[in-house]
Amino acid sequence: MTTTEWITDIALILVVFRQLREGRLDAKTFLIPLGIVGFVAYSYLDTIPTAGNDLVLIATLMAVGAVLGIAGGIYTRIRALDGHLMIKAGAVSAILWVVGMGARMGFQLWVEHGGGADDVARFSLAHDITSSQAWVTAFVLMALTEVITRVATIYLRSRTRTAAALPAPVLDRAA
Repeated sequence: MTTTEWITDIALILVVFRQLREGRLDAKTFLIPLGIVGFVAYSYLDTIPTAGNDLVLIATLMAVGAVLGIAGGIYTRIRALDGHLMIKAGAVSAILWVVGMGARMGFQLWVEHGGGADDVARFSLAHDITSSQAWVTAFVLMALTEVITRVATIYLRSRTRTAAALPAPVLDRAA
């Protein structure tokens, strides 16, 4: 793994740890994780392989990302306090986030340094996955999907919480 890969993977894991302590729900809540995965997508997604069962692999890992993201968003506490929305990631949310991000890191380390390259090559051949780029794309899109669905779930929950608990929509723009 390159230094940039380590930094982005760790940064994505730290995003949820930042939310273990309750804080205001603000634009940073959404922009930081979206910015990180936007950078990763820009850096690693050149093309989307479509041959063989590449799309099946990609869709499967994106579905896993969506499940992790939605569940993580649901298990993030949102409450109104003094006219503001407060957010706090619960233990389940943190565990799901670390499992998703950690699984990708672990897979990459296993393939690069743990002797997993041959196993992945055999699996790919047996299941008609045509290239290593299919794996890269699948894992990048899994991360992207996890982040987007988690952020979207939190956003939607915050809008319903705002409508029910606050006199006017309040999403801190500068905090």
